[in-house]
Amino acid sequence: MKFLRELRSVLNLTVLVAGLGYFVDLFDITLFGVVRVASLKDIGITDPGEILQKGLVIYNAQMIGMMVGGLLWGVLADKRGRLSVMFGSILLYSFANLANAFAWDVTSYAVCRFLGGVGLAGELGAAITLVAESLPKEKRGLGTTIVATLGMLGIVAAAFVGQHLTWKTAYITGGVMGIALLFARFKVSESELFSKKTDPSRANPFLVLQGGRFLKYLCCIAIGVPIYFTTGILFTFAPELATGLGVKGTVTAGNAILYGSIGLTLGDLLAGLFSQWLKSRKRAVGLNITAAFGLMLFYTLVPGLTSTAVYVLSFFMGITVGYWAVLVTMAAEQFGTNIRGTVATTVPNFVRGSAAIAASGVAWLKGSQGMSMGNAALLVGCLCFGLALLALLRLEETFHRDLDYEETADGSRTVPASSQSHG
Repeated sequence: MKFLRELRSVLNLTVLVAGLGYFVDLFDITLFGVVRVASLKDIGITDPGEILQKGLVIYNAQMIGMMVGGLLWGVLADKRGRLSVMFGSILLYSFANLANAFAWDVTSYAVCRFLGGVGLAGELGAAITLVAESLPKEKRGLGTTIVATLGMLGIVAAAFVGQHLTWKTAYITGGVMGIALLFARFKVSESELFSKKTDPSRANPFLVLQGGRFLKYLCCIAIGVPIYFTTGILFTFAPELATGLGVKGTVTAGNAILYGSIGLTLGDLLAGLFSQWLKSRKRAVGLNITAAFGLMLFYTLVPGLTSTAVYVLSFFMGITVGYWAVLVTMAAEQFGTNIRGTVATTVPNFVRGSAAIAASGVAWLKGSQGMSMGNAALLVGCLCFGLALLALLRLEETFHRDLDYEETADGSRTVPASSQSHG
């Protein structure tokens, strides 16, 4: 009963709207993986090898767009506010998705996904920052968990819609949902911690590079890489991976993403609640990464798997890499108010962008080095999980940290004068 009371206490308009925004965000990000084969065949690409190659080009365009957008929206979040970023990003990715329905070749498709990626980059970081700064420290983990759980349902929706509607209709659906969401945003207020800042010039993104913060920033990114290795390689390219591993039966990307995303939704909820129970972000994330690593090894090393086994593994791998909300919350908590928006927006988008590097690495090992798809994924996966565990060891625990502070050029933290006067 106490837990239910705490859960109800964080279910305010800001949390719900942020969660719905993240729902649309993940719907649009996931959609290409579901409709990849059908959409490419419809624009005239039918060779399986070419579908894989062109699909990687378009997928990488979206991920690179998210890295570019992460930098753009992150700086704006600290200069102009969290809400302005949420409005701007929604407008861009909504119209990019509407345009995507009318793509006629690989180039136009890639351009639409790049612009969509730029727009999508602003949603999560601004939402998590706004929620984290709007709730008391002992409850902000619950708030961000609700946001992420609602968001993960967007992946489930994309997997369902992408398999039951035409690819053009699916993209239009994503665009219309984004535009509809704008009306709900008008009732959400700006973060109080951001609003009371006395010196907007303190929002200097280059502070991330100073005072020993850059290594901490890179560690935050590395910890999230296994999430998008799993979704971007093991789920999105499940058909090619299944062929390389000799899986019995037909494996489709749509089903792998569907079962994996159901696991991700459950995993995000469990990871958030687990971190609240442990009162530790680090321990919760560490246990998730270790379990996910074990399942990845089982998937790529155990012979004779069936398509059903792949879908079951996708579900459980989704649960174990469902620490997205905890990761972004932890990244936001590591840095002061004057660069928190930059960090919380760029970290998840560089994590997402890492999928392009991982996919290119797998493609290079498979093509130039002659590895099987399974061995290439195994090698890249071991690197991703190993770096994540090492990075986690270097970060501070932030569960109980007060977020009302700013960063300075010499690496120290200061409490804004406005906060002191109110204290």
